[in-house]
Amino acid sequence: MSTIRLRLPGYHPGQAKIDNGLKRFNVMACGRRFGKDVYEMNKTIEPTLQGYDVGFAAPTYKTLMENWRAINNLVAPIIKRRNAQEMRLELTTGGSIDFWSLDNPDLIRGRKYKRFTINEAGFVRDLMEIWNFIIRPTLIDYAGDGFFGGTPKGMNGFWQMYQRGLDPQIDDWACWQLSSYENPYIPKSEIDKMVEDLPDRVVQQEIFAQFLPDAGGVFRRVMEATSSQELSEAQPGHQYIAGVDVATLVDFTAVSVFDVGERRQVYLDRFNRIDYSVLEDRLEGIYKRFNLSTMIIEANSIGQPVIEAMVSRDLSIIPFTTTNATKQAAIQDLQAAFEHSEIKILNDPIQIGELQAYEGERTPSGAWRYGAPEGMHDDTVMAMTIAWSGIGGRLEIY
Repeated sequence: MSTIRLRLPGYHPGQAKIDNGLKRFNVMACGRRFGKDVYEMNKTIEPTLQGYDVGFAAPTYKTLMENWRAINNLVAPIIKRRNAQEMRLELTTGGSIDFWSLDNPDLIRGRKYKRFTINEAGFVRDLMEIWNFIIRPTLIDYAGDGFFGGTPKGMNGFWQMYQRGLDPQIDDWACWQLSSYENPYIPKSEIDKMVEDLPDRVVQQEIFAQFLPDAGGVFRRVMEATSSQELSEAQPGHQYIAGVDVATLVDFTAVSVFDVGERRQVYLDRFNRIDYSVLEDRLEGIYKRFNLSTMIIEANSIGQPVIEAMVSRDLSIIPFTTTNATKQAAIQDLQAAFEHSEIKILNDPIQIGELQAYEGERTPSGAWRYGAPEGMHDDTVMAMTIAWSGIGGRLEIY
């Protein structure tokens, strides 16, 4: 029986950087001409050589056709059956590749795959909904994995996936941010010329793969405020307070410690899935390490028992009761602090991501409703907001 050798493209150092750090779900934010398509196509083909079925998707049919043609050429020696109408390749190895346009994702339901790749994920509308309810279930049977690549386009579902890769609490996601300059086969002078000619916002997004916040976000000038340095304990002569957002089952408990006089964040803790006794010990440890003037804890729901437990330990605790009115006032105080450069915060990627994604919507009554986008958390935002409510004078803490 003759052996057919399939020749797939090799990787340049930027692509190899991804390949050396893979987890189950991999998010690749890449500048234009980085070489993500080549990498994605290689990773799509790999499981089929062991006889597995895989899925490959793109935002539109036109984008998908380019990948269809390229992958056809790569696997041509081992194609057993090609169905152009259904966009399906069956290979002599027993594996197959289904190609999907995500402008009609419901057709994917009911399939099972070893791997699913989404190309140009930044342009997929409702990406997180498609992922959670349609694509993710297709990976259950084979404990499959996923690759999601693209050039950023605002803070949408692709950005939310990228945030999962940044989060050290989520073990099975990884992410990379790779500029066009990392492709050694593209003349650097050509990229330099683009940088020189294009507006800065375009350069940051298209060349350096930056996720740029929309102008309508709640908190502006966030990155300008990231000048604080973390402390491990209190400094003599300084006064500190902390805000605490206590987790529900699916959220995180977040603790934000501020230097009152310098109005800067000096410590951030974020954790979940621990017993309440451990949570209370952890809060007490932070309280004593920073010799806090007080700790302000959200009182709603499961926060009240935590408050009672901390008070029983002879700690100064102030409850923060969240209503539409108190939340609106506190968020707007924090919003003003960023606008007027009155606050300094830690450059923590999870916190930065939550701040930049935070949304506001005016209700028919004229009030504002605030929160994280669907599928994201706002625990660090709320902990910071609660702490700032003490610094800003809305709560009597002294």
